[in-house]
Amino acid sequence: MKKYGAGTTAVQGGYRPSNGEPRQVPIVQSTTFKFDTGEAMGRLFDLEDSGYFYSRLQNPTCDTVAAKICELEGGSAAMLTSSGQAANLLAIFNIANAGDHIVSSSSIYGGTFNLFAVTMKKMGIDFTFVDPDASAEEIKAAFKENTKALFGETIANPALTVLDFEKFASVAHDMGVPLIIDNTFATPINCRPIEWGADIVVHSTTKYMDGHGAAVGGAIVDAGKFDWMAHKDKFPGLTTPDESYHGITYAEKFGKEGAFITKATAQLMRDFGCVQSPMNAYYLNLGLESLHVRMPRHCENGQRVAEYLSRHPKIRSVTYCGLPEDKYHKLAMKYLPNGSCGVVSFRINGGKKAAEEFMSHLKLAAIETHVADARTCVLHPASTTHRQLSDAELEAAGIYPDLIRFSCGIEDSEDLIADIAQALEAVEIESI
Repeated sequence: MKKYGAGTTAVQGGYRPSNGEPRQVPIVQSTTFKFDTGEAMGRLFDLEDSGYFYSRLQNPTCDTVAAKICELEGGSAAMLTSSGQAANLLAIFNIANAGDHIVSSSSIYGGTFNLFAVTMKKMGIDFTFVDPDASAEEIKAAFKENTKALFGETIANPALTVLDFEKFASVAHDMGVPLIIDNTFATPINCRPIEWGADIVVHSTTKYMDGHGAAVGGAIVDAGKFDWMAHKDKFPGLTTPDESYHGITYAEKFGKEGAFITKATAQLMRDFGCVQSPMNAYYLNLGLESLHVRMPRHCENGQRVAEYLSRHPKIRSVTYCGLPEDKYHKLAMKYLPNGSCGVVSFRINGGKKAAEEFMSHLKLAAIETHVADARTCVLHPASTTHRQLSDAELEAAGIYPDLIRFSCGIEDSEDLIADIAQALEAVEIESI
């Protein structure tokens, strides 16, 4: 099959209707599916045939949209989940059991950090967090005999750290484990981590992929390149018989290209049930159809807002990898040459009080927990998601009292800048 560009894939990938079939991806709003014989259904339960019998595991609408995301990322297999957090949970739990260990970049989304450091720790999986700027040797030093994966984010939320893929991939593969990358902020339009050595890619599809704040969801994509059987003793869940499926060994039966997603679907989705609904998958597909058009506009607006803020006397500092003076600009030019995302983090002079006042004067940018939306939104972590912490505790967590996360939508950049300008003018602080 011809390999199409990202734009064509975003519009038509994953679904090839035949003569007389619906042009739009159908919503199969059904929990279950009919069979003529119990034997036919039994073959599905034994993973001998492919098909659908219960939407807690798989649904045609969800699989169609997952196939599009798989094509966009350049993977071999993919699945949708109920949220980005569910995608992270299943991606890790698919290869790590109680008593195992994961190494992760410390610069990741706060919700993911809590999932790893608190909730999954209660499940018996231990995590060590490393500075993403650490040397390869320092990252390797965090590994243990029971380490099963290395995890990072393409662009961290909200720190906006840009990950050095080649360094992380080299470490992971030298240590015999897969590299798992959260590509939510960049999307496959601006970066395809698999091309840089990632083995598993996860997404919160709630963000740019959906793009309209309409549907919560997540996705997991397998590159199909990690050789599980070459590390048989390290990944018994994939390389030894699964007695809950009559002794199937996933890596043998489905190979490198299908083992990971098949196990995550047949075993974990079966038991956890964190499936994306067909209606949400339908909304997600509508968002994907314009992803390649929206992302350049998000990046254009992010760049212009970052440049404006970097020159403003009331702004203490700006974090955006598109700025030449940014710490991660060089890495961004390597891995994200066409743009990163529309999210800009900045610190305002005057501390927490000034940050809260600034946000109260914004007219276009809405104060929301959300991010990566077609509509511009803004969040002040110190007075919302981290409100209970003192200034000292906020700084220890890397969430400064004066830090603001500004997610540029796809409105006119001149209007966004004018909104910021009037809000800054209304804040009574001294310029530095």
